[in-house]
Amino acid sequence: MAVLFRLQQDNRKNAQHKGYWYPRTINTGTIETEELASIIQRNCSMKRSDVYAVLIELGEVLQDLLQASHRVRLEGIGSFKIGFSSRGSETPETFSPHKHVKNLHVIFTPELQQDEQGKHTKALLNGCEMKKL
Repeated sequence: MAVLFRLQQDNRKNAQHKGYWYPRTINTGTIETEELASIIQRNCSMKRSDVYAVLIELGEVLQDLLQASHRVRLEGIGSFKIGFSSRGSETPETFSPHKHVKNLHVIFTPELQQDEQGKHTKALLNGCEMKKL
C-alpha cells in the first residue's frame, strides 16, 4: 500500500513560489471504530465485539487521563498530551485561565524507531511509500 497524492499548483496571489507544483495527500476514506475493530479481529484472537469495547473504553480513559494532566504513551503509536495557547498577564494576580488561556488542543507525538544506521523514523511512517494518483 502507498500514500496517495496529487499535484496542486500554488496560485496564491502573493506566494513566493507562485506557479510551483506541490504534492497534496489524498484520503480515500475514513475508517470508523467498528470497522477498525473488525480489522483487528482478523489479526488477533479477540472477537470484534471485545476489540470494539476496548477501543471505546480507550477513548474514554484517554480523555480522563489527558484532562488529569497526564501524558499518555501508546507503544508503537506515540504519545498524547494536552496543550494550549495563552495570552500573558501583567502580574500573577491578574492572571485568569478563563481570560488568558485559549485554543485548548491535543498534541500527538509519534513514536520514533531507530534503524541499524541510527536513522530515526516515526513508527507509523516506517516503510511508507508515496504513489501519484
